[in-house]
Amino acid sequence: MKLVLKNIDKSYGDKQVLKKVSYTFEKGKIYGLLGRNGAGKTTLFNCISGEIKYDNGNVTIIEDGKETEDINYRKVGYVFSEPALPEFLTGYEFLRFYIDINKDKIKKLLTIDEYFDIIKINEEDRYRLIKGYSHGMKNKMQMICILITKPPVILLDEPLTSFDVVVALEIKNLIIKMKSEHIIIFSTHILQLATDLCDEILVLNNYILEEVDSEVLKSVEFEEKIVEILKEKGND
Repeated sequence: MKLVLKNIDKSYGDKQVLKKVSYTFEKGKIYGLLGRNGAGKTTLFNCISGEIKYDNGNVTIIEDGKETEDINYRKVGYVFSEPALPEFLTGYEFLRFYIDINKDKIKKLLTIDEYFDIIKINEEDRYRLIKGYSHGMKNKMQMICILITKPPVILLDEPLTSFDVVVALEIKNLIIKMKSEHIIIFSTHILQLATDLCDEILVLNNYILEEVDSEVLKSVEFEEKIVEILKEKGND
């Protein structure tokens, strides 16, 4: 399976954010998306997921040698940097509702408590209103949704920044276990996280998506080279 971006353009009024963005992502790899604040990382994720409409280009998925004309957005899972969850429900009620509306997409269903156990949410918190959850707990709930439906394409927008050290390590290990059956793309400001997790690194800079040589990812000069790229024209 492949996710193919072809010449994606996106502007907000007179402000161009993405220009001729093209890339092919492959199943079984974790891709790190790096870029400075305001570079357009979230915009790119929103274009892939269908949250917003791009101006030009197309986003397609190739499965079994067949390329779809338009991406089926039900195949894309998105963990937002700012979780959008129904705060009037308890965690348990939300998962029960989420499972019910996604029954046709779930291949192997665990119990709700088993999902909570995987993501390490305490029993007493499962029956609290989501309104009272911390940012980190809300992000955990988003990760549970990904575990339930297991969409082919997974977008993670700054997924580990709100977790403590122990939980962040657990989530990292979980992402690594999942990668063989998915295309995983995550944006991050943490360069060490990119080197730990990623098979490929992409930089969004001056509206354009660039691939970083894999040899650079493995080198001791990785951070220096990424900073050098991001300091190039237009980012001062």
